[in-house]
Amino acid sequence: MEQGKNRVILSSAYLAPVQYFSKLAAGDEVWLEINEHFLKQSYRNRCTILTANGPQNLSIPVTNGSNSKRLIQEVNISYDYPWQKQHWKAMLSAYNNAPFFEYYSDGLSPFYQSKKWKFLIDFNLEIQSAILNEMNLKCNIKKTDDFLAVGEIPAGMDDFRYTINPKQNRQEADPCFAPTVYMQVFQEKFGFIPNLSIVDLLFNDGTDGFGCCQKLHFR
Repeated sequence: MEQGKNRVILSSAYLAPVQYFSKLAAGDEVWLEINEHFLKQSYRNRCTILTANGPQNLSIPVTNGSNSKRLIQEVNISYDYPWQKQHWKAMLSAYNNAPFFEYYSDGLSPFYQSKKWKFLIDFNLEIQSAILNEMNLKCNIKKTDDFLAVGEIPAGMDDFRYTINPKQNRQEADPCFAPTVYMQVFQEKFGFIPNLSIVDLLFNDGTDGFGCCQKLHFR
């Protein structure tokens, strides 16, 4: 590995939080773990937005949800109920009055219409690519060939697969990420809530609020 390069490894994620995107923006080389086992109750199939009732989790249902021994590549999306319609309705309710919603919504709304994706990881990759395109971020993203156990991560690579997590007891301190305050639609009601889904930042502040993330450095 070349010295001085920022290398990270991340999990697949659905509309990941700002912290996750800060790693995409700052990493010279980003590895996406596509050979792990599916981890339930993680950002792999959920995101958190801010609504009039407070933070709300939006989860993509998967088939055989209780089976945690499947590889992430094999996880199928379930369409037993219209989750796409429900997720978009929640976003409309939360961000319709946000300053940049109209500007960015056209790029995201197709993911919540008639098209259906078979595999969760394909949906995640496509919607992530769309967001990166909206943000004019060009990232050097590579996919793992084999699963990298925690103890097998190469020297000089930072592993955020399990520490960028919606559960506080699974999070770890990240000295390279400091959330920047920006205006949120319901900030007067709840105060500023950091590290929500990237769509919260995008709809509320456009790409301006994300500039700080590109200046972060790694240990």
